[in-house]
Amino acid sequence: MDSTGRNVPIRHIVSINDLSNSEIDKIFEMAKKYLDELPDTWGRQRIGKSMNRASHFVLASLFYEPSTRTRLSFESAMLRLGGRVITSSDPSTSSAAKGETLADTVRVIGNYADVIVIRHHRDGAARLAAEYSPVPIINGGDGSHEHPTQTLCDVFTLKTRHKDLKGLNVAVSGDLKGSRTIHSFVYALARFNANILLMPAKGMELPMHVDSRLREEFRCLTVPKAKYERENASIDALYVTPDEPHQLSLIDIAVDIKISKIKKIHAMYVTRFQKERWEQKDQDYPKIDAHFLKGSKYAETSVLHPLPRVGELDASLDIDDRAMYFQQAAYGVPIRMALLSLLLGLEDHMSLEQFAHGFSQPKNPIYDQPLATGIRCNNRNCIVHDSAETQYVRNRFFVVSNKTRASCKLRCFYCESDIDDFVLAHKHRGWYTKSILNILKLLRENDKDLIAYAGDSEAIAAGFRHKDNLSSRRRKHNSAA
Repeated sequence: MDSTGRNVPIRHIVSINDLSNSEIDKIFEMAKKYLDELPDTWGRQRIGKSMNRASHFVLASLFYEPSTRTRLSFESAMLRLGGRVITSSDPSTSSAAKGETLADTVRVIGNYADVIVIRHHRDGAARLAAEYSPVPIINGGDGSHEHPTQTLCDVFTLKTRHKDLKGLNVAVSGDLKGSRTIHSFVYALARFNANILLMPAKGMELPMHVDSRLREEFRCLTVPKAKYERENASIDALYVTPDEPHQLSLIDIAVDIKISKIKKIHAMYVTRFQKERWEQKDQDYPKIDAHFLKGSKYAETSVLHPLPRVGELDASLDIDDRAMYFQQAAYGVPIRMALLSLLLGLEDHMSLEQFAHGFSQPKNPIYDQPLATGIRCNNRNCIVHDSAETQYVRNRFFVVSNKTRASCKLRCFYCESDIDDFVLAHKHRGWYTKSILNILKLLRENDKDLIAYAGDSEAIAAGFRHKDNLSSRRRKHNSAA
């Protein structure tokens, strides 16, 4: 509800893609306003005063994983707005230790607070929480999935330094597979038309589903390595965002022009080794120091890091003018103040109804079945595999089709991991199909008798026959008759 007690729409921020570009710009505008209105003598990036705009509101911080910057900056943001804070920062001292589900927890805490920020070790946990919470949920990091408010801080830092992201060359180094901050960050870079240069640690490349979304949904063009590797040997992959128009005849020219401009790295985003998400602890991990950044293309590079750092970013860079990471962390307070203000309707000139649209995403059909039926998300860290939550989650997937490639895949509703190969069975008709056309036709009909399986063997074991083979036999039989 708003400050007058009226019911208003509930808006959850689980992914950076829950926010439109204009909404992100609005958050940045408000963050700058708070920095101007509440200045601090210790630094331009700090909030130094408080207001009473949120005096009737309570923030709950629900953290199942350790946190310093995210939790404290959210709590500081709420206090600076004049609100109050309640916190659960150690699951061993909460009802989670007794086996309480996340779904039950957020339904209860929603009676104590007006907004909940959650961090959880399971991918997709924030999306599950949003399904059951009576108040807005903000994702403070869920497994290896996303960390949208960190990305708001990152992009705000870049815009403060470089004014515009369009055409910016941003290199991303380290654990790109397990880092949720990276996944949100590259989506935002693509949407704001930056060029993305990936420098992963060995075996820690960007997940396939993130890569495919960059290419298929956010129109990034992947550049063949042979085109850039001579002068940029440390870059493993390069995504460029083509300028409009998008005629095929102009794509190669646009790519060549953009590659010719990769003589300068505008920003270097460094991440730590996510040791809590990897069994092997002795990884050969890239380190960014003054020696690495000595080349001419790094002369004016902004160095960012979401922190904490554990050896991958040399402390000698702290006094370098290119270092932006402590300023980046400081921006967590005004950025989160702005987001909370918009979610709670604290700004007189910006109603919640105006902040209720979000980023325009593809309208994909949904496959939705009970958890015990058919295929399950293949990401073992997805919330659907948490035994405590089985009564609250479902086999729920977006059906993502690509007409150009005549392909179809399932994208997990919770963690957004993709399943590229599956078959679809019909309970009452007794058959299954692998045909993309058949699958899409059935799903558009929203038939509740459909069951997805990982492959032929699973469908056959469940008693189904192959529809395509049956149709072939019928055609042969009719022809012979």
